[in-house]
Amino acid sequence: MLVNILWPFVPAAIAIHFARKDLHIWIFALNYVAMVPSANLLGFAGGELAKKLPKVLGVLLETTLSSVVEIVLFMVLLHNDTGGNLIPVIQAAILGSILANLLLCLGLCFFFGGIRRHEQSFHEAVSEVGSGLLLVAGFGLLIPSAFYAALSSSSTKAIITQEDLDHSTLVISRSTSVILLVAFIMFLFYNLHSHHSIFDEVLENDEQRDEDREEELQRTKLTLTECLVAIAFSLTFVCMSAVFLVEEIEYIVETGVSDNFMGLILVPLVEKAAEHLTAIDEAWDNQINFALFHCLGPSIQTALLNAPLAVIVGWCLDKDMGLNFEIFMIVLVVLSILVVGNFLRDGKSNYLEGGLCVLVYVIIAVTTWYYPKVEGESGGHSGHHTE
Repeated sequence: MLVNILWPFVPAAIAIHFARKDLHIWIFALNYVAMVPSANLLGFAGGELAKKLPKVLGVLLETTLSSVVEIVLFMVLLHNDTGGNLIPVIQAAILGSILANLLLCLGLCFFFGGIRRHEQSFHEAVSEVGSGLLLVAGFGLLIPSAFYAALSSSSTKAIITQEDLDHSTLVISRSTSVILLVAFIMFLFYNLHSHHSIFDEVLENDEQRDEDREEELQRTKLTLTECLVAIAFSLTFVCMSAVFLVEEIEYIVETGVSDNFMGLILVPLVEKAAEHLTAIDEAWDNQINFALFHCLGPSIQTALLNAPLAVIVGWCLDKDMGLNFEIFMIVLVVLSILVVGNFLRDGKSNYLEGGLCVLVYVIIAVTTWYYPKVEGESGGHSGHHTE
């Protein structure tokens, strides 16, 4: 894959981090690019390992391995956070990851898959479960922000103090996170146990439709040991790049790049690069159900697993990490879920729907670039520490 030509950036990024710590922009840029081949190798090794497992379990494992990059970034950001300075970046990255999967990745899948054929059809079990779960997840993520926004207006200042409002919002965020984790466990049980036969059949049929099937069957497969070594190797470089990248975020923000743009657009693009390339390749080969799994699956994992995990780990570290997002951002996510759900409703896709999704994502990216950081709003860190 063309991504492999980026491997020279990996040693270069490590070297410049230790040799020239003053070159903040260069360190950020090189590690940003270096994460792409490392994440791609992680995704490839995960895909090879997935082929040795039952279909649904394999796809979920592959998706989870891709989400490891995101989890590592969130944990490093939380660890490096001092006084809530990086929490807005984490919050924006959570929503940005969902947006990138739903609009950019799914849009590109529909577009490139639709170029080669009149339309593509996907199974309702994949689209309905995926869009339904995302709608519930979006609702869960919206509640703490809506609560904070409703009670932070001037007309309610006499009813509740700012300190009580911050505390209540944090408690709601933590409670919601636990509930979302329960929803994720139910999602896993549904996919892997009670209804796994439906999804196994869907993915098996998709595999038969693969237009590169003969080439895939002839290609040399990695052994189990090789898969595990490749995963360990790539995960090491991903973690190193993530740590070096996060250390430079504050310096990059000082150059004029907002926290919102950094979290909503820049971070999700690199953390999900491997997943996006895999999904687009599957759509191109007419494996649209596999592609949907790789678009909707990571979005569901971000909303129901990674985001709650960040909140709970922040809770354990005594940091005010919550689901109190900027209203502007969370509204964008909920609207995007509704738009994508509407496109999935008929069980068919074409290049027009894909192109429209990508254009909506570009509009959001442009708007986010000009959206200022507003202190004290629902997405920002309130500045109060609550025990």
